[in-house]
Order: sequence, then structure tokens, then C-alpha cells
Amino acid sequence: MRDVHKERHLARFSLTPISVALLASLSTGAFAEEKPETLETISVLGDTNQIEKLPGSAHLVSAEDLEKFEFVDINRMMRAVPGVYLREEDGYGLRPNIGIRGADGGRSGKISLMEDGVLVAPAPYSAPEAYYFPTAGRLNSIEVLKGPSTLKYGPFTVGGAVNMLSTQIPNESTGKVQLEAGQYGENRLHTFYGDSTDTAGWLIETHQQRADGFRDIDRADSADINKEDYLLKGRLNSAEGAKYAQQLDVKLQYSEEESGMSYLGLTDADFAADPNHRYGITALDEIENRHSTVQLNHSIALTDSFSLNTQAYYNKFKRDWFKTSLGSLVDSANAGDADAQAILDGTMDYDFYIKHNDRTYVSRGVQVSANWQFQTGGIAHDLEFGVRDHYDDIDRFQPQDNYSQIDGELVFVDITDPSSSNNRIGKADATSLFVYDQIQVNEALALTATLRYEDIATSQQRYEDIERTEKGSYRENSLSEWLPGLGLTYQLTESVTLLAGAHRGFAPPGSGSSDGEAGDLSTNYEWGARFDNGSLRTEVIAFYSDYESTVQNCSVAVPCANGNDSGTYALGESEIKGVEALVATEWSLANGWLIPLSASYTWTDAEITRDNVDEDILAGDNFAYLPENVFAVTTGIDSGADWRVNLTAAYQDDMCVDNSCNRGDVDQFARTESLWVVDAAAHYDFSEDLAAYLKVDNLLDEQAIINRAPDGARANRPRTASVGVTYSF
Repeated sequence: MRDVHKERHLARFSLTPISVALLASLSTGAFAEEKPETLETISVLGDTNQIEKLPGSAHLVSAEDLEKFEFVDINRMMRAVPGVYLREEDGYGLRPNIGIRGADGGRSGKISLMEDGVLVAPAPYSAPEAYYFPTAGRLNSIEVLKGPSTLKYGPFTVGGAVNMLSTQIPNESTGKVQLEAGQYGENRLHTFYGDSTDTAGWLIETHQQRADGFRDIDRADSADINKEDYLLKGRLNSAEGAKYAQQLDVKLQYSEEESGMSYLGLTDADFAADPNHRYGITALDEIENRHSTVQLNHSIALTDSFSLNTQAYYNKFKRDWFKTSLGSLVDSANAGDADAQAILDGTMDYDFYIKHNDRTYVSRGVQVSANWQFQTGGIAHDLEFGVRDHYDDIDRFQPQDNYSQIDGELVFVDITDPSSSNNRIGKADATSLFVYDQIQVNEALALTATLRYEDIATSQQRYEDIERTEKGSYRENSLSEWLPGLGLTYQLTESVTLLAGAHRGFAPPGSGSSDGEAGDLSTNYEWGARFDNGSLRTEVIAFYSDYESTVQNCSVAVPCANGNDSGTYALGESEIKGVEALVATEWSLANGWLIPLSASYTWTDAEITRDNVDEDILAGDNFAYLPENVFAVTTGIDSGADWRVNLTAAYQDDMCVDNSCNRGDVDQFARTESLWVVDAAAHYDFSEDLAAYLKVDNLLDEQAIINRAPDGARANRPRTASVGVTYSF
């Protein structure tokens, strides 16, 4: 029964998207012979055949992978991808910290984050830390790209790119309703409906997520979550037989979130007593945000071998994170200060403030890419080139409300106007170009040559008064970088492919940078092999990055080594080396059952390579929040008919919380704790259209200190069971 349901589901959707740059099937002679129903132009990887041809590591977390566990947390969705590091913070993945190949994972600020091929960080050039992240529960699939091919997307090429694909317009009348309820007041609704004709299509979708939260606040309620996301898509495409095959897509998105999230963690003693509580002094901490997107895509095949794709986009993100900043109390209490502990416990009166971290982000741009396939002297070229004109800004106006804690109650006092550091506007204008040529030299050897150019101008204006009539300090910076890359694949046998690549890594420094600051600059190398004989797939890739300039983005969430919580901090020269490994197979039993098995592993070693005595940075210092070992394994039993059970286990090493904890003579507060987490899910299909599932996150209820930033120890999510039902029509 399940196979029939699966075939019907795949028939409804065209889920093999055409790459933004490749448009492979659109720009070949085969297009004229068999016109696809829709021309998806939002993927960065293309189909699985294109993935195998890439000179670097590329991974697709497919719709089927996501369905196995019904995850709504991006950390759980991506943790099996080798070369990726994930640092939890709130237990729900609302504001993830994703790093790739050693690039700093703080607020995912050193990777190119995209949704449907468009940069999605609120202000990727002027304020790259991603305080907005797409609602993971509505995603259809996730693409992760590393190596020279990342130069096509940028601007962050030191680590990699993550592209999240939203639900696609179906090829026929199709809908789905998913309802889920679980522990800690968790419930969600995910539903969509769409239809297509020969020349048009549309989709409407919503994802609603609510929870009481698993952290109880002293003398108050729990830390609740309320998130709503709405998506509307439309498509117009040329009729069969038209002179030029073309398509216009429109995407509108809007989301809201209210969640009682705080930056204040726990002392280690309080964590040991109860990792799932919060101090009452944080009872008023809450974030509210709104996000909206308008995206237009146009694709046209001018000939059998030449096509154009144009994307215009506008994103706006408004947030106010009303939160305390009392990390010094946690540090003092950890050091044995009884008064600090009494304030946290609510037994001592204390005057403090809660800041409105009120920011508005805007990003907009146009990007045009072309694909031209041709031959020179019997050598096939798949040439792509493109340009992007982009603007973004961030407006901070952050007053603070002053409070007194009296007998454990929070009493409002007055409001303090923002200082100049909390009253500023940052801007960035960027123009980027890329040329990417995939050259098939012969049946075995393929080369890829890439060149990217980034031209960036940033500025930051601070104001001395709330009317913004009196200007304060002003910073501006301009920089341009040429970023070349070269990769190759060699098919040694029908099952074995060798690969190697080198490229220039870059990450812009943000609008708070001063004149002459270059951001991250590195030379990245990788080499390895893939094996795939149809029943067993393995991949082993070694990577090495030589940084001539390493820059940390400072924020309250991830303060820099010098204590700053804004601007940037230069760590100097460094190097990162590591190995990624992946294995996947599936066994068929005599009774028709299937047992899939996949495992991934990443080993990473990173260190500063040159002293900077003025900043207390020494050669040999480690990278903060970078685990040495990350491992994940997934297996299960599939009846091949009505039911299936899946199990996944993930491990992450302990991590240093600063750059100097490997010098010796450090206490427990300088490191997080290692952790194994096991998740399980079981599905049962009542019919082709109706299914139910039971899932348990953190099956063994193992909790540890997985993060000490910002402001104290915090735990991963405890064991949480949920039941759900899906109905497709």
C-alpha cells in the first residue's frame, strides 16, 4: 500500500528541480522533445546526477528524509550532513547556529543561507547573523554545498552554502493536512493546497506551531512559543509548442513569532539540580518578530543551448527581543558569589534593565544568470555566468526599560533612551559576478573553473539623540575581492570517482567594520573519493583551509574574544583541517522488509597559527564552539507496505567556549559537555491518503550543557513525545 501511495505522491509533484544556474533540462535538445510540466529554478544542486558530478561535497536532505522523523527543528534535520556543526540554543531551532567546515557557526553568520535560491539572512552583507530563519516545519528539502561550487552563490565561501526549498506548486489538484500534538503543550498544523493547468499553477500553505515550552520560569509560567507562517505561490508558463519556453513564478511569504526566549542561562549548580528551569528575573523576556518576502522568478530558453533566469527579491524582517543581560551574575555565582546567587534565586532585591533589542532589516536585489552549453574541439562546456545587485540595511533603536526585583517580583521603574551604540543604521551595497564552467574533457575527466567577484561598500551611522538630528560616530568600508576556484572529478571505475578542488574563501565583515577591514580570507582545498555501486554509497573527503584573515562577528549571543558584543574582532591567521565521511546502504529481507542504514562522521582540527599578543591571541589557540568529532547514524525497518519505524542517533563532542581553553589550567566553565541524542519515529498508513505517526525526540532523555552562550549553561530538549496524523487529497 505504501508503494502505491509513494508513487502517487511523486506523480503529483515535480520534485526534481532545475538548478538556478544549470537549467540543464531546460537548455538541452531534450527540452524540445519532452517539455516538463514545470520549470523549477530554485535549486542549487539540481538532480542527483548533477550532485555526483560536482567537484566538492554536496548533500541533499530530501523530502523523504524529512518525512521519516517529522522534525520541525533545523538542527535535527541537518545533523546527519557531514561537515556541518550545529549548536543548539533554545531547543526548538528558532535561531540556529550553523557552521560548515570550521567557519564560525554563531547565528549562522559565515555561510550563505538561501531559500529557493535567494539569500535569506535578514541583512547578509551589513548584519549577516541570521536572527531570522525560515520555518523548518514547512520545508520540502535542504541542499548543502561545499567546495569550489559555492563560489556561484556567495558571498560566504569560506565554509559553504545551505539552500532550503519550500513546498512546490503541484502538477495537479493536491492538498495535505497535518495535525500534531505532544508533550509540553506542543501542537502544530501544516496544510497546503495547489493546482495546475497547462499554463498556470498556484499553491497556498500555512504552518502553525505552538508550545508551552519545556523550561519553567521561577515564580512565573513556562517559556511559550507561538509561530505562524503563510506562503502563496503562483506560476505562469508558456504553452506547449511556444517559440520560447518560459515561466514566471511569484512567491509571497509572511510569518510572525512570539516566544518567551531569554539569553540568560543557568549556573552549573542550578543546571545540575534542574536543567529545565529559568530564573524568575527573566520572566518578561520575549521576542516578537515579523518577516515578509516577495520573490519573482523568470526563466526563458532562447535556444536549445542557451537560457536565462532572473530573480528579483525583497525581504523585510522586524524584531524586538526584550531581554535581560545578566551573564555577569551567572559568572559570579559560578565563582561562589552568594549575593549573585541570591539575586538569581529572587531572594535579594536588585536593580536591572531589560533592553528592547529592536531592529528592522531590509534586503532587496536582482540576480540574473545564464546557461550556455557548447563544444570546443570535442570538449563539452556547461558555462554559467551571472550578476547580482544587492542592497541591505539594519536599523537599531534599542531603549531599555529599568526594573527592580523586589521580594522576587519585577517592578517597572522607568525608560532610558538608547545610547549611540543602540541607535544606529548600517547599510551595504554589493555587486557580485560569477563565471562557472563545467568542462567534460573526456568520459572520465571533468573540470570546473570558477571565478567570483564581490564589490562591497558598507557604512554605519550612529546617532546621539532619539530624533536622530545629532550624528555621532561614522564608519565606512569598501572592499572588492576576486575569488577563483578550480575542481576536478575523475571516474576511475564505474563505481569509483576521485575528486579534488581549491578555491578562495571569503566572508564580508559587516557594516560595523572600519576602513580597510577585509573580513575572512582563506585558501580552501579538498580531495577525496566517492563510491556508488547501486547498493552501497560511500564518500570520504579531506579538507584544509588556510586563513590569512579570520574575523569573528561580535554579538550579544556570541561575544567576541575581547568581550565586545558588536562589530568585528580579528583573530588573525589560522588553519582548519578535517575529514568528512558518509556511508549509506539498504538491506532487503526475504519477507519484503527493508532495513536502511546511513552514517556520517566529521573530524575537525582548527587553531590560530600566529600570535597577536595585544589581543591575547596565541598560536595554537583553539576555535570557540567547534567540536572535534561529530557523528550520526540512522536506521530503521520498513515493512514495504503499511508501517515503518526509524531510529537516529547523533553525537557531538564537548566544545571550548573561548579561544584559549586548550592552554591548560581551565575550569569546567570553559567547555560544554559531549552528548548522544537518540530520536525515534513510527508511521502507519491506514490508506493511500491517511497516515498516523508517533515520534519521540531524545528517546533516552539525555541532557547536557550543550551551550554556554549567551549568559550561562543551557540544555538540549528533554524527551518529548508527539502524535500526528496526515491526510492527503
